[in-house]
Amino acid sequence: MKSSYSGLAQSPLLLCVLLSFGSLAYGQDKPFNLVEATIADIQKAITTKQVTATDIVRMYLERIKAYNGVCVNQPEGILGPVSTIPHAGQINALMTLNLRPEHRAAWGFDERKARSMTDRADNDPAMPDALEVAAALDEEFARTGRLAGPLHGVVFAVKDQYDTFDMRTTLGMDAFFANDRPPDDAHVVKRLRDAGAIILAKANLGEGGSQRSRSSFGGTLCNPYDTTRSPGSSSGGSGSSVAANLVTCAIAEETGGSILHPARNASAVGIAPTQELVSQDGMFGEAFNHRTGTICRTVADAARVIDVIAGYDPRDERTVFSIGRTPQEPYRNFVVSEEDVSKEPLKGMRIGVVREFMDKDLFKEASFQSIDIVNRAIDDLRRLGATIVDPGEHGALFQGCVDQYVPLYRNQLFIKQFPEQFPPGEDAIQRLLDMYFDPSLVPHSAGGAPSIRNLGPKFILGENKYFLNRYLRERGDANIRSITDLINKANFFTDIRPGTDFTSFKVQLEGINAATTLDLAALFQDRLAYKTVFLQCMAMLDLHAVTYSSSIHVAHVLGNPSEPSAYDSPDHHSIWGVIGRDGGFPTMNVPAGFTSHVFDRGADGKLVGPVPARLPVSITFAGPHFGEPTLIKIASAYEAATKHRRPPPDFGPLP
Repeated sequence: MKSSYSGLAQSPLLLCVLLSFGSLAYGQDKPFNLVEATIADIQKAITTKQVTATDIVRMYLERIKAYNGVCVNQPEGILGPVSTIPHAGQINALMTLNLRPEHRAAWGFDERKARSMTDRADNDPAMPDALEVAAALDEEFARTGRLAGPLHGVVFAVKDQYDTFDMRTTLGMDAFFANDRPPDDAHVVKRLRDAGAIILAKANLGEGGSQRSRSSFGGTLCNPYDTTRSPGSSSGGSGSSVAANLVTCAIAEETGGSILHPARNASAVGIAPTQELVSQDGMFGEAFNHRTGTICRTVADAARVIDVIAGYDPRDERTVFSIGRTPQEPYRNFVVSEEDVSKEPLKGMRIGVVREFMDKDLFKEASFQSIDIVNRAIDDLRRLGATIVDPGEHGALFQGCVDQYVPLYRNQLFIKQFPEQFPPGEDAIQRLLDMYFDPSLVPHSAGGAPSIRNLGPKFILGENKYFLNRYLRERGDANIRSITDLINKANFFTDIRPGTDFTSFKVQLEGINAATTLDLAALFQDRLAYKTVFLQCMAMLDLHAVTYSSSIHVAHVLGNPSEPSAYDSPDHHSIWGVIGRDGGFPTMNVPAGFTSHVFDRGADGKLVGPVPARLPVSITFAGPHFGEPTLIKIASAYEAATKHRRPPPDFGPLP
């Protein structure tokens, strides 16, 4: 295939040398460097004819070839026991490359990275690979002098939870599909392609979109800042591929922190948008509490991606709620520039601090440094002009609203949670009324108090089984037709470690498949409760957004328990998901700095430390449904003022 390389003379040898450095010299003053390149950087270089889209793809392939190898010891192969390798220099973030067999072989990538395991010839002209797509973009630009779309030349990885018609999609499973390619693109993938994006790879993930750091087909994922640690589940490959500059941005999915967690571990920006803003059509394993979003290295890039993927899709009825609720101007217009940082760009903004997620009394020493870093970030927000509404140490921003409204909105769930408050034969309605007029009557015993962290037990039956089987029926594969087939017709990794992120996905599938009824009443009831509590408190406090630590701990050691593996009482639940997952509110996280030391859980579960470690920490911003413009403004102002993003030192420019 021919491709033009403007400004590079005619020397293929020169081109190879320059590409191997990850940069193209187009003037002594300002060479284009792929490492940390933004969408604006890439498109400026293309429009000024200093690089082509093909150049960009080739430069990313050079980095993938150098840095995307196996990152653990696996003496019995990909499914067997693994052990960590410090400074492995590899991260195994991308498991499938969008290259035809001849291009893949020419680049030296093994067959495991093939676009399809069931179509070895892979010669369908209607399925151009990434290099062919880039060449077509170059031809169009040469002909028209204009970019083909807002993401022209931007290179993406897509989590292997989203259908790509040209690449295998198996949710990370080594499942025996008759055709491992789905019949068409997920809605979000089609929107990216229509905007000029180049889909270069499928990102490795926690198998099944779960909180694991490995998959049976893709293998174990590693954190680029410390290859002995997790990159974050379940979108770990999306986050780490962005962190190590293997792609420009990635598509990720979030349920209980699967965008915020890997973005934090990647010192990157993650947007988990309002649940009804971006379609889940073509997502392997969709659900009511999932969200489709993106991970990029800057707020501006993430906003540009949301501009493309947001909006109504008739194939996902939930997105009907987005009609009339998106901004009149592009999301990227809300980004605060570095030039505006000195003008107090957040003046007039009121930001609440969710101390419920940052109270040191609730957590162990392993969490303290993350909390301290975010406290400094809150001071930075003050300096940017924001008014900070902080209930103070050990305070609770939302507890008053929780006590006022949760007994009513959870009613039967609340009554079942506290049977001692509602003796048989007594008038439960009268007791609920008493609690409404006197919220101090709401139980606050240790381990049982409803809070913004956790309203109480849920009873959700059959959701995962329904949506997994619905996806498989729509896909129409001749061999994998149901969850039962996924269980019986797949290989699974055998390195099972209970209490860690190396647990059995086969056992999880069997549990999902055991459901025989669909009962989502508690899910919708809790969602209404969270929405009411969150929005009412924000209105009463006149808040534009809230903020908290993206997590109270940092990346854990692969195969070991995470910290905290459990809290002292059952009401202290994960902070990654409750506002976004259960309430459906948009959340964003931005790099806030790095640790100097950490405390880890050893293989025996005991706390070990302090251990010197420089690992990323992030701050999260959350707001009302469809409040992305405000969050983008706050997050970009903070980002521009602090510039905490640092690429991983072991994955710099190629030598």
